[in-house]
Amino acid sequence: MATASEMSEKQNRVNAFLARAGYDALLLLGADNFAWFTCGGRDYVNTAAEGGVAALLIRPDRKTLLTNNVEWPRLVEEEVAGQGFLKQAAMWYEDGLPPLVERLTRGQKLASDLPFPGATALPDEIARLRRSLTPEEVARYRALGKEVGEALGEACMIIAPGMTEHEAAASIASEHYQRGIVPIVVLVAADARLLKYRHPLPTDNVIKSTVMLVVCGRRHGLICSATRIVHFGTVSEELRRKHNAVVAVDAAFNARTRVGARIGDIFSAGLAAYSAEGFPDEWTLHHQGGPTGYAARDYRATAQTDDLVEPNQAFAWNPSIAGTKSEDTLLATPAGPEILTVSPSFPTIEVTVEGVALRRPDILVR
Repeated sequence: MATASEMSEKQNRVNAFLARAGYDALLLLGADNFAWFTCGGRDYVNTAAEGGVAALLIRPDRKTLLTNNVEWPRLVEEEVAGQGFLKQAAMWYEDGLPPLVERLTRGQKLASDLPFPGATALPDEIARLRRSLTPEEVARYRALGKEVGEALGEACMIIAPGMTEHEAAASIASEHYQRGIVPIVVLVAADARLLKYRHPLPTDNVIKSTVMLVVCGRRHGLICSATRIVHFGTVSEELRRKHNAVVAVDAAFNARTRVGARIGDIFSAGLAAYSAEGFPDEWTLHHQGGPTGYAARDYRATAQTDDLVEPNQAFAWNPSIAGTKSEDTLLATPAGPEILTVSPSFPTIEVTVEGVALRRPDILVR
């Protein structure tokens, strides 16, 4: 999967960082940065762990994979094959990583993405290296977004009244795993719980009329997020009014996510849309999303965020109003925002913002 051009581009970005910041080497410990630098490699066992079971030590002239004897075979054969890594492995029962790093970097100035003895942790600066996706990453992201949209849409067609939220979550997970996608976040809320909670872990609550399904799906290290609302029976005027409003807010965020735009200004436009739709305070009850890619969110955007949207940078905005929510993952291309996580079976609402027409997921009525 890793091409020479993608590996070269990522090495060049690290080299430029080291020269600019004045460091001799970079130690990557996070599973997100391992996936980024290895073009989609997986060094985790626990999908929820921040750090993986290996580390990468990168210098301008060479790169080394550090791990233990348990993980070595899989990593070398399945995750970094052909990528030119030198290899260092300790026995699993040894405290192998610190001695390996100390021996390999003695007398050198070391930066890292996570705290580590003898290194300066610079997580934000290192995360910036991966924001603008390479052409190969864009292709992988488009493929992932297409399948996340399809998987979540299929899960919405499987669920039915009388099922529990846990059973709905199982449908979400199954549809994603069948496509080789790991659902690292699965949220489900039905009826009264949907009105109360913005981050609803699934429970044994039984679905009656309205249910929200949320997923963050990861493949090759990249993550796509999406939310869908399903209703059984006649949609109430209140739910219709709220969903039309949240879709308008979502469109305000998405349409303005253009290369070169200040992210804080995009956020402010979203807040103005909340007010225009008659829900001025709902944004205070849940974060609104922000840049994504190798993390579910690189950070949560606010009006004070001065970063500019970079070419081929991914975003997932997730405005919500009690009882509903609208969310997809998009790519900020030079031609404009491109929604990646489309669910073909889902009804949509077209919203035009500053001349940009976007189709946003409507409520699926069954």
